[in-house]
Amino acid sequence: MTTSLLLALALLWPLGPPRPEVLRGWEPPPGPYAAGHRGVDLAAPAGAPVRASAAGTVTFAGPVGGRGVLTITLAGTGDPPLRTTYSPVEPLVATGTVVRPGDLVARVAPGTHCPESCLHWGLLRGDAYLDPLRLLRRGPARLLPVTGVSG
Repeated sequence: MTTSLLLALALLWPLGPPRPEVLRGWEPPPGPYAAGHRGVDLAAPAGAPVRASAAGTVTFAGPVGGRGVLTITLAGTGDPPLRTTYSPVEPLVATGTVVRPGDLVARVAPGTHCPESCLHWGLLRGDAYLDPLRLLRRGPARLLPVTGVSG
């Protein structure tokens, strides 16, 4: 993912404020069928609001293996485009809904993904899983001179 692509996205945590605790980080599998953790688990009680982390279109909202899943395909992120996934959730939007960053899209559903209640947040490009925390990372802060201020 290029830096210019990251800067073009409006990036938000899908939970909070405050910023949620990361219970388990992204652990890429060594191969496509190997064990790994293809996303991050964020601490959240059942019923917590889930918000779109970036602008896009809801491309799936429904059950997968008995667990509610929501997928948002992110606008302007290349070919194939980036997709974020959220589970276990109770989707509040239908497939085809266009969302903006911060829009309420789901509520955390009770589930068995984590030992304690959580939201599993994933990021994909095509079939490749990526670290969703990369959506939140930006370069170092830079102080710029202040002009036009009298003191």
